[in-house]
Amino acid sequence: MENAVERSKDLLDLEVEDIESKDNARDYAEELRKLISYHDKQYYIYDDPVIADKEYDQLYDLLEEIEAEWPDLKTKNSPTQRVGPELSSGDFPEVEHLSPMLSLDNSYEKEGLKDFDERVRDKLGKKNIEYTVEPKFDGSGVSLVYESDEYQRGATRGNGEKGEDITPNLRTLNTIPLRVSFSEHGIHRAEVRGEVLIGKSEFKKLNKKREEEGKSPFANPRNAAAGSLRMKDPGVVAKRPLELLVYQLSLAEDEDGNDLLGDELESHQDCIDLLHEVGFQTPHEQIEKVKGIEEAVDICDDWKDKRDDFPFEIDGLVIKVNDISQYDKLGLTSHHPRWAMAYKFEARQATTTIKDVEFQVGRTGAVTPVAKLEPVEVSGVTISSATLHNEDFIEAKNLHYGDKVLIERAGDVIPYVVKRVGEKSGRGRRKIRFPDKCPSCGSKLERPEGEAIWRCMNVSCPAQARERLQHFVSKGALDVEGLGEETVNLFFEEGLMKSLPDVFDLDYDKIQEMEGFGEKSVENLKEAVEAAKDRPLYRVIYSLSIRYVGSETARILANSVHCLKDFYDWEKEDYEELEDIGPRMAESIHAFFQKKENRKTIEQLRDAGVKTCEKSRKRAEGSLSGKTFVFTGSLDNFTRRDAKDLVERLGGRAVSGISSNVDYLVVGEEPGSKLDEAREEGGIDLLEEDDFLDMIPEDEL
Repeated sequence: MENAVERSKDLLDLEVEDIESKDNARDYAEELRKLISYHDKQYYIYDDPVIADKEYDQLYDLLEEIEAEWPDLKTKNSPTQRVGPELSSGDFPEVEHLSPMLSLDNSYEKEGLKDFDERVRDKLGKKNIEYTVEPKFDGSGVSLVYESDEYQRGATRGNGEKGEDITPNLRTLNTIPLRVSFSEHGIHRAEVRGEVLIGKSEFKKLNKKREEEGKSPFANPRNAAAGSLRMKDPGVVAKRPLELLVYQLSLAEDEDGNDLLGDELESHQDCIDLLHEVGFQTPHEQIEKVKGIEEAVDICDDWKDKRDDFPFEIDGLVIKVNDISQYDKLGLTSHHPRWAMAYKFEARQATTTIKDVEFQVGRTGAVTPVAKLEPVEVSGVTISSATLHNEDFIEAKNLHYGDKVLIERAGDVIPYVVKRVGEKSGRGRRKIRFPDKCPSCGSKLERPEGEAIWRCMNVSCPAQARERLQHFVSKGALDVEGLGEETVNLFFEEGLMKSLPDVFDLDYDKIQEMEGFGEKSVENLKEAVEAAKDRPLYRVIYSLSIRYVGSETARILANSVHCLKDFYDWEKEDYEELEDIGPRMAESIHAFFQKKENRKTIEQLRDAGVKTCEKSRKRAEGSLSGKTFVFTGSLDNFTRRDAKDLVERLGGRAVSGISSNVDYLVVGEEPGSKLDEAREEGGIDLLEEDDFLDMIPEDEL
């Protein structure tokens, strides 16, 4: 901004009384907003203030006075409006990200990076790839949307597809510009990704202040940042030393909706430079561009030594393909992009003593030993317990009560026992023996063949029931707002909920008499329980705590039937024909739906009004009715998922595995082993993609 310093000083003598008209006031207000935004950028982003703090305060006060005198001149993105009103209960609605906000594939070994490089080179058909290498910041991920240069929305990562709308809280961060000059670069709408952080020095100050106030200190900067973003009062959020560091431009569209990424913006490095130029804090000084994975590995080694001197916590480095135009060809999985890889630093370690071992029962009956440790600090976090995984782990490590052990936080997060230190150590050393009975209900434990886990098979086990209830109402499952972990535990102890169907038969009169529950909160709970009845079928399946079944597998299962009761007639082999379902998972799912107790639970949920059927999945009649297809290789006109959806829409069935039930194998370019399997099986017609399309009338395509 030309002559910003001179103009700022000119305005220091301006008084509101000197402004002659509302039109003049509008001009002054707009100019002050631009100047203040410029000085914010110089101070917070570039660490190079060009006026004194007192002079900045005078400009800010003048803008406040003008907006107070002419309230209709106030804009939502004025610097004076960073802190909005306190949010009411029930805020933070879910919003969809404009593009998926996926996790990153990662490796702790250099070989993992080399394998990633080999996959990229094979896919792109190149001998050497240009990468960027940058720090992986350990904070809370967010996504920001700008339109016409104005900040519109900010959201948490959430499940990658949807996040929580925390726009007012993010507005309080001075490192988030409320207006940016995207339009000067032809960008009408942009989505940027970043990490909300608390610097190491600021974190120490924050905890010192909390201790002086008699409050518990935060465990680490990441938890403090994440918790701050979800507070109801933006005024409190504004007092936390939060900063945003932007690491990606995930969407850039012109006024016609054309995507500029990979075209005008050719590389990730270009995007980082642009983001820094328009006023975001970025890793532009740390990002390094390299030719080939060996240079990237060398940079990873360098960062191991200097990470402690960096002002923010980082838990690794991110290696990205620099050429954005290659991203579509490399593609995505449901979990991560194939054009990026995180290299995680080795975990931090410390030595402590095993004082005791608790055996905890999970929602699937798995009994997990947890070591209770002499508290020790690792990477700024006090560790007092660590998982011992299973009986074989204890035997292999030769662990005893009283042993001194080396522990680490794997990925700087999960406490883990590495090994016993010394041949004999610790007073009172005695063997850790795995119980033969469930520590919750006393039932005899069983260890299924081929597994390392002892399990309680009693479906009425109180520990399992409590854990299953917590999962049943959790966000990824039926998402019953108001039934958090503490409330579920309370209702369980009070006998209000003992089984899954009890969620839909709560005694609201008794609840209203309990401390902390008023008429309004009970009414909100009723509405939340009622809303949970209409969740999609895949979330109902996920909520049932079937071993090995996560949300993606639940989707696959839901897309294969009309009603849950359809699974009662399925054999184990039917499940194995579905995409990504192997023998062990198929056996677990089959066993679940064969149990009378589980069928009874499903029928009780149906009677309570829960959606156990999904009309939209009823198989249609069409030109492919009664036919079963498998696809292999790359198709020209469809993705394999789209091709399968087309088959199902036209009444057919699309499966992943070759069997005698398959009628057709559609063969694309570079087919896999399924082609050989089909030839060995015999009786399966082999089709090229054009042959497949010829089977479908034009009006059905």
